[in-house]
Amino acid sequence: MKNQVQLITYVDRLGGRRDGADLARLRRLLGAPGSPLQGVFGGVHLLPFFDAIDGADAGFDPIDHTCVDPRLGDWSDIKALTDDLDVMADVIVNHMSAESPQFLDYAEKGEASAYAGLFLTLDAVFPDGATERDLLAVYRPRPGLPLTYATLKNGERRILWTTFTAAQIDIAVHHPQGRAYLTSILKTLASNGIGMVRLDAVGYAIKKAGASCFMMPETFDFIAEFAAEAKALGIEVLVEIHAYYQRQIEIARQVDWVYDFALPPLVLHAFNFHTAAALKRWIAVRPSNALTVLDTHDGIGIIDIGADASDRAAHPGLVPPEELDALVERIHAASGDQSRRATGAAASNLDLYQVNCTFFDAMGRDETAYLLARALQFFLPGVPQVYYVGLLAGHNDMDLLARSQVGRDINRHHYDEDEIARDCERPVVRRLIELIQLRNRHPAFGGEFQVEASGDDELRLRWHGAGHWASLRVDFATRGHELAYSGGDGGREVFAFS
Repeated sequence: MKNQVQLITYVDRLGGRRDGADLARLRRLLGAPGSPLQGVFGGVHLLPFFDAIDGADAGFDPIDHTCVDPRLGDWSDIKALTDDLDVMADVIVNHMSAESPQFLDYAEKGEASAYAGLFLTLDAVFPDGATERDLLAVYRPRPGLPLTYATLKNGERRILWTTFTAAQIDIAVHHPQGRAYLTSILKTLASNGIGMVRLDAVGYAIKKAGASCFMMPETFDFIAEFAAEAKALGIEVLVEIHAYYQRQIEIARQVDWVYDFALPPLVLHAFNFHTAAALKRWIAVRPSNALTVLDTHDGIGIIDIGADASDRAAHPGLVPPEELDALVERIHAASGDQSRRATGAAASNLDLYQVNCTFFDAMGRDETAYLLARALQFFLPGVPQVYYVGLLAGHNDMDLLARSQVGRDINRHHYDEDEIARDCERPVVRRLIELIQLRNRHPAFGGEFQVEASGDDELRLRWHGAGHWASLRVDFATRGHELAYSGGDGGREVFAFS
């Protein structure tokens, strides 16, 4: 993976029209001469573009994971995009759509179906039956049990494993049919130029009686096996896990890449509480094989900096619980209470550990603070990734939220081409693009990183190598700041945040 800033986007929500040409249109937006985003990014993570993109979970419940939704284009368009940029795609490891041909066949024929072994049932995990204690031990990201009662068309009754929603049926990943299904996805992606995959929901893929069914030793074994299969096809692997921060460090030791999901709430904490203390503690231990983010297609993670739910006293978080609660309230206040209307029980598709809000609105639309947050993201070791709404300093889409009643849609706006052109002229967006270009091109970011000594209210970061340097200072108490770097002639240059 290039050490350059990546874009993460839905194909149809960044200038798309769903007319069969969206992938070609995105390629022009990111590469055509005269485009405001020409050459800005070193890679792009395409959020699910599989058939269909508008299911129960915005494409994360594919009907056909090996087919491009024809409203976006086809595999030749994907291949053309990989000629210009590094492209990442999702492998939805844990589940598939209840509308998939495989499940429809199973729903009709039951055990006589050729796909009977593909879908996970309660009996497959608990052949001797499940006790209340067994079910309560299962880790849940959302309310309720991970089970759905179903009567098949032939009259057979099943209790299906459904980690997220009843429309997303969990796959028996160790069954020969499950492995063949996942292998077919990897081979399709590799043959079309995809060089990196994100394993979506892989933390839940392995189920075991009497255990949490989340990031167990057996889960790591599965990840290692699947990653080896991907590597044999020339594909790098990113593992997506929201978890207690110490767990994230352990995970990073065993995989190629992880997300730094602790960074977004810690940056918000630093600006809201005027201290860098918690952020510094994280920087001292965080994995360097990380994709740094401030925003994604999901919400702002809270679990990533809180205490371990299994033993809060023995495993405290990076931020005390009272400050974490106060931070959530401050995000709600900064967004004019819009985020409250999209979070938790206020909207469907519940995520117990996330606040749904654009990052720009979470920072109260403070343009200088927002650019400083991006600078912090770009200065930390790892590969930065910028979400398309964050790229355009987007506001909460309350109209979309009202229509869908899905909390995360507040941060999933559909931009038309005119909106993109207008937003790219906003000063905060122009400065962010310049900041991305600085991070991509300056040779110091290929050198060595250090955190310089400072008080708890201040953070000083520095890169140096190949005769070049770049430094960032942010005082969270006074909002004093400076980003300076070596110029081409060896002189000193300063980035203007406004």
